[in-house]
Parts: sequence; structure tokens; C-alpha cells
Amino acid sequence: MNFQPRAQFTTEQRRLPFDCIALLLQGGGALGAYQAGVYEALTEAGIHPDWVAGISIGAINAAIIAGNPPETRVDRLRDFWTQVTSTGPWDWSDNSLFDWARSDATRNIVNQMSAGLAAACGVSGFFSARPMLPWLQAAGSSDATSFYDTGALKSTLERLVDFDRLNTGMTRFSAGAVNVRTGNFVYFDNTTHTIQPEHIMASGALPPGFPAVEIEGEHYWDGGLVSNTPLQWVIEWGAPQDMLAFQVDLWSAAGQVPRNMGEVATRQKEVQYSSRTRASTDQFKRVHRLQRALAALLRRLPEDLREHEDVKLLSTASSDHVYNIVHLIYRARNHEGHSKDYEFSRLSMQDHWRAGYHDALRTLRHPEVLTRPTSADGVFTFDLEHDGRE
Repeated sequence: MNFQPRAQFTTEQRRLPFDCIALLLQGGGALGAYQAGVYEALTEAGIHPDWVAGISIGAINAAIIAGNPPETRVDRLRDFWTQVTSTGPWDWSDNSLFDWARSDATRNIVNQMSAGLAAACGVSGFFSARPMLPWLQAAGSSDATSFYDTGALKSTLERLVDFDRLNTGMTRFSAGAVNVRTGNFVYFDNTTHTIQPEHIMASGALPPGFPAVEIEGEHYWDGGLVSNTPLQWVIEWGAPQDMLAFQVDLWSAAGQVPRNMGEVATRQKEVQYSSRTRASTDQFKRVHRLQRALAALLRRLPEDLREHEDVKLLSTASSDHVYNIVHLIYRARNHEGHSKDYEFSRLSMQDHWRAGYHDALRTLRHPEVLTRPTSADGVFTFDLEHDGRE
């Protein structure tokens, strides 16, 4: 498949019965092209997020989305993913892929070779291998604390993201990172920070590969070290409002018991970085049901009791708002192994992008996804595979 724009899509905002449309992007390195495919499908459907939050590669995709006007966002995402997959030793399209190379075994070998090249040399416009091993460098320098230099990513972000636009807040932007000194999880948000390339790089500074990023005297690592999913942040720290949230995950919590060491490494990453999105969603549903019940109870109180200090305190924990949480989760193919998050071949990127695009299309065929929930807990969750819809 030649990586070209699809048919003309609409940038007209679709009217939906929610106050806020949020796009939540998990970390996952090279798998992040899946999120770009999801976004392309949402854009074609006229669904443009009011709030984009991400971790690691999700923060990069989120910055490109929030830092460009709707009509150019898909093109800028395509620019990024074409750039970072431009250094492979092969550039097979689906039409040029030999029949013998279509098998899982052969694709696995090809993918491992591509991942090995990225590990040895780096990725164009993203990171490059340091000429000397870290333990041969002077202690305290970034060269001594990481295997790769990410200076190229700064230039790429400056080229593809309009930071003036991003910081106007037309689209809310959030990126999660970890303070290296305190170990605290923090979010860089354009409602509280002036976002620069360093904030996005900090969200993706996964050690020991990438160096910590210094911002205002503090050093930050990849937010995925604490939580790889921004769902909780958006729900807890957003203004009280009815929300439609598209949670785009690159790691599936569910999986098979490993049969060999390669599968052990793969499954370890899936468990570590999936962040148990479904468990978090189930917990939120239970809490929000209590919040709605409390809101209903408080409305029944006599007027004189409503002014009591205890009642005022309880009212701050009540909520009548509704939420649709739509899960889109990348399902890895058989030929992908433990290196899938740093396997930056053009062919795999196209596979990931296409998977996100078609998963989003199939999800949007279900009208309940975009319908205001009516359940008692005020929360509707949708997962195409988990719910057995298709």
C-alpha cells in the first residue's frame, strides 16, 4: 500500500450530546501509528477532540494534533510517521511483498532485523545512538545516563507542531511525565504550562534508552513508568462535564500464557504498559454510580439542610454528569514480538495505521458509541472485542 492520503474528509465539527470530546493516547513507541489511524477515522467522521492527552508516543501524537488546525492534522501525523520509518533497509509495500515474505515466520525475522537496526543506529528524526557506551562517559552528563540522543526529536517537533497554536488552548493538551528526583507523576497541561518541545520529550524519555529532560531545574522521565494511560487524569482533573472519551491503547492487558522466552518478554511489556485500563474504567463506574446516587439524595433534602456545612462538603463529591468511554486497543499480530515497540519499518507502520483506522471505523458503526448514556451509573463503556459486538 502506498502511504497516500485517503479520500477527502470533512473537518466540520460533528454535533454530539457531550460537553467535551477527549482523545486519550497510551504510550507504545512504534505502535503509535495505530493512534494516527484512529485519529484519521475520527476526523473523517467529523469528530474533533476538545482535549488530547498522551503519554510517551501518545504525547507526541497528541502534540501534533493539538498543535495544528484540523484540516492539516492527519497530514502532519503522516509526515511524522513517514519520517521515523524512512531509514529501514527495505520499503516494501503490500504490492511488492513477495509471497514467501507474507508468512508469520518470515515477517518475524524481517521485523527483528528492522528492530535491531533501530537499536543499533537509531531512528530518523527521533533518536540516534551515542558513539560511546554510557559507562565510558563522565558521570552526571546525559551521555552517561542513556544509550541514545533525542536531539533529533526536538527538531522534528519544532517542524511539525505550531507551539503558539498549541498554547492558545483551542484544544486542551496534556502530557504525563515522572519527576526523576521525587518520583511523582506530573502532567504538563496547556492550561497551567507554556508547552515547549521539552515537555513532550520528557513524557517520552524512557530510561535507560533516552536521557531525562530538564525543565526548570527538574529532570523528567517517561510517564509510562508510573501510568501509561491518561484516563484517570482526564476524568479527575477535567472540569465537571459530560464527556465522550476515546481511549486508544497500544498494549492489551489480556493475552496468552507465554511458551518461550521471546513470548515472556512480549507478555511482560503488555502487562507492564497496559495500565489495566479496563480495571480502571470499572472502578470509575462504581465510584460514579455512588456520585450520582449522592447527587439524587442531596436534591431530596429540605432547603434548610442544604445549607449545612456537612451537606455542602458532600455536594462536592456528587456528580450528575455522564461519560462514554470508548476503548480502542491494538491487537498485535502473530509475527510481532517483544521488539514491536521499537520496530520502525515502513511496512509495520502501515499495518498499525491501517489497523487503527479500520478499528475506529468499525467502532463508529455502532450508534450507541456517540449516544448519551442512560444507565444508572451514568457511564457507558464500549470495547469492540471485549463486548463481543463483532
